[in-house]
Amino acid sequence: MLTLPASAATRYPLRYAVVDVETTGLHAPGDRVLQIAVTQMESDGTLGQVWSTLVDPGRDPGPVHVHGITRERLAGAPRFDAVVGHLARLLDGRVLVAHNAAFDWKFLAAEAHRAVHRLPVSQRLCTLALSRRLDLPTASLSLAALAAHWGVAQARPHDAEDDTRVLTEILRHSLAAADALAVDLPLSACDPAATDPVYPARLPRPVCPWAWPGRWTQGRRLIQGAKVAITGSTATARDALAARATEAGLDVMNTVSGRTGLLVTNDATATTSKLRAAAMYAVPVVSEATFASLLADVEPGTPKPEAARPRADVPSQRAAAPAGPLAGRCLLVLGGTHAEAAEVRNRIADLGGIAAVNLTARVNGVVALPGADNDRRWATVTALALPVRTPDALEPPAAAPGAAAVEPPAAVPAVVLSRGAVIDLPDDVEDWTVAVSWPAGAGAEVDVVAFLTDQDEQVRADADFVFYNQPAAADGSVELTLDVPHEALVDVRLGRIPKDVTRIVLAAAITGTHTFGDLGPVEFVARAGDGATHARATLDAATTERSLLLATVYRRDGRWRLRAIGQGYDHGLAGLATLHGVAVDDD
Repeated sequence: MLTLPASAATRYPLRYAVVDVETTGLHAPGDRVLQIAVTQMESDGTLGQVWSTLVDPGRDPGPVHVHGITRERLAGAPRFDAVVGHLARLLDGRVLVAHNAAFDWKFLAAEAHRAVHRLPVSQRLCTLALSRRLDLPTASLSLAALAAHWGVAQARPHDAEDDTRVLTEILRHSLAAADALAVDLPLSACDPAATDPVYPARLPRPVCPWAWPGRWTQGRRLIQGAKVAITGSTATARDALAARATEAGLDVMNTVSGRTGLLVTNDATATTSKLRAAAMYAVPVVSEATFASLLADVEPGTPKPEAARPRADVPSQRAAAPAGPLAGRCLLVLGGTHAEAAEVRNRIADLGGIAAVNLTARVNGVVALPGADNDRRWATVTALALPVRTPDALEPPAAAPGAAAVEPPAAVPAVVLSRGAVIDLPDDVEDWTVAVSWPAGAGAEVDVVAFLTDQDEQVRADADFVFYNQPAAADGSVELTLDVPHEALVDVRLGRIPKDVTRIVLAAAITGTHTFGDLGPVEFVARAGDGATHARATLDAATTERSLLLATVYRRDGRWRLRAIGQGYDHGLAGLATLHGVAVDDD
C-alpha cells in the first residue's frame, strides 16, 4: 500500500469517498443499481469506513455475464431506499471518486431521487479524467490497464467491492503523481439538478426539412419548421408526442434556446432546466392539451434552401510523418513569445516528438526559451530534474555504439500528427473519443464544438451543430462532454453517422476578448472506445485568432480518416457556426 507524501495532503486537502456501482444496464433513467461499494479515504491516504451491499433492483439483473450478479445472489438484498440513508452518511462532506465518475453519480442520483432522498455530494473526481490529465503512458485507460501500470492486483474485476479496493490504490498513486507534477485535480460539480425528476433519454431528432419561420406568438398558428421542446411528464408518451409533432413538420428540440417557439409542459411551476431556459429566453409555455390543438392546424412552411459554400481554407492534405529522431519523447516548451514557442512545438512534431501542453507524467524533457525560469512550472521542472535543452539542441545526440540513450524514450502507442497530417482510422473501431485540452491557468474560456457536415463542410440543419447548449447530435453519433476544467471530450460513433454526413469538424473558440495567442497550444488526443491512444496533435498555428479548426474525421474511398487542421479565424463562435451553415440567433 502506497503511503501518500505529506505534500499531497497539503496540496489537496480533501476527503474522498471512493465508489463503484454495478448496474442492470448503462442508462440511469431506466436501469437500476445492483451493487454499491464505498471506501472512505482521508487526504493523507488513510482509510475510513469500508462498506458494500447488493441492491434488489426490482427487475431482471441484466448482463450477468459482465457483473456476475444473478437473481439467486440478489435474494434477500435490500432495496435502494433501505440503504440510501447510510450511503448518504458515508458520502457526506467528501469528494465522490469513481472510474467514469459521471456514470456512477448519475445512477446514484437517479436512485436517490426515486427514494426521495438527496445525496450530500457537491464534487466528484473521475480517475479517467485524472489519468488523462497526467497523460499516463498506458495501453488504455481501463481500470485493468491503470491497475497494471501502478502495480495493483485485481482479484474480481466487475465486482464493486474489489473494484473499489483497486481504485483506492490507483487514487493514491495518481494523487502522488499529481502532487509531484503540481497538477490541479480535475474536479467536477455534482449538480443537484441531477436528482430532479428522471425522464426518458434525449428524443430522436430527425433533420427538419422546413426553414425556421421565426418566433411563434400566442394566438397564431404554428408554422412548419417551428422549434418546440417538451419537459416534464405527459399524458401521451413523450416519444409519441414528439413523433406527432415531427409528422406535422415541427422541429422537436432537446434543449431550449432563443429560437425555440414554445415549450410544452403540464407543470409550469417545475424547476427543470428547460423551464429555466424558457424563462430566460421568454419562450411561451403551453400545456399538452393546448399543444395538441395547435398540432391539428399547422401552417405550411418554406422548404430549406440548398446550401452551397466553398470549403474552409485548410492546409493541404498529407500523410502522417514517419517516426523521427524525437519519437517517444515528450517535450514541454517554456518561455519565449507565443510565436517562438509555437515554432519550436511545430519542429518537435515534425521530428516525431510530442509537444506537451501541460506538465504531465509523460514529459521527459524541457525546451527552454528566454524567460523559461519565470514560468510557474519551472520550480517543478527543477524539482523533477527533467533534462533541459535549448532549441538549437532539439534533436538528441547520436549515442555511441553500445551506449545507453541520454533520455530513454517513453512508450508512445500513438501517431503524432503535425498540422495538415492525415491518417486512416482502423476499420474495426467504430467508437472514438477525442479529448481536447489546453493550458491550465491561461485565463481564457474555450468552447469546443463539432459540426456534422456534408462534403462542402455545411451542416444539414442546426441540429448538426454540437455545442455546450446542444451537447449531442439527435442520433447520438456525436456527443460533447464538458465535465472538467481545461478539457472537452467529443465522442464520435462512426456506426451511427448518417449516410449524407461526410465529415465531422472539430473546432474551438475563445470567449471574450482573448485570442489563441493568449491561450497557447491546444492538444487533441484520439482514443478508441477502450481508451487506447491512437493519434494526437498539438496545434497553436493561431495567434491573434479567436477560433480554430482542430481536426476533421471524414469519409474517403469507403474509409474514415482523421486529419489535424490548425486553421485559425478572427471571428468567434458565432462566426465559426455561420461558416458551417448554422443559422445563428440575432437576439
